[in-house]
Amino acid sequence: MSDLQPFWKTKSLERMTQTEWESLCDGCGKCCLHKLQDEDTDEVYFTNVACRQLDLKTARCMKYDERKRFVPGCVILKPETVSELDWLPSTCAYRLVSEGRDLYDWHPLISGSSDQMLAAGISVAGRVVDERKAGDLEDHLYEWDRDGE
Repeated sequence: MSDLQPFWKTKSLERMTQTEWESLCDGCGKCCLHKLQDEDTDEVYFTNVACRQLDLKTARCMKYDERKRFVPGCVILKPETVSELDWLPSTCAYRLVSEGRDLYDWHPLISGSSDQMLAAGISVAGRVVDERKAGDLEDHLYEWDRDGE
């Protein structure tokens, strides 16, 4: 039996290679959803409204390498800012590793494919509305973290 630990258990987010960093993303698409913030409490609320660059069937960015050019307000996750982004879903691997927690069993790095993630209801694939067709965001509030946990 091997004593080798997976990279996410032995490396901080800052020490990961670009390939490791990218593979840590489970591809749920939740970070590409519009969020609303209460002006009084600063509480963040998720919607089921996706960025126009998110493929609604796969929950993958269609312009990933150029996303900032197409969506200037896109928040690009970086190792040094993950802990500051309190809106990251509780299931987000970046958040989990940043908090010293392990990945869920359904995560593709553990299960070997995205099938278990999809079965657990983690992905937004097929469950969101394009921002160009949504109308008022307040009409689309959704508690994603209740799914799959």
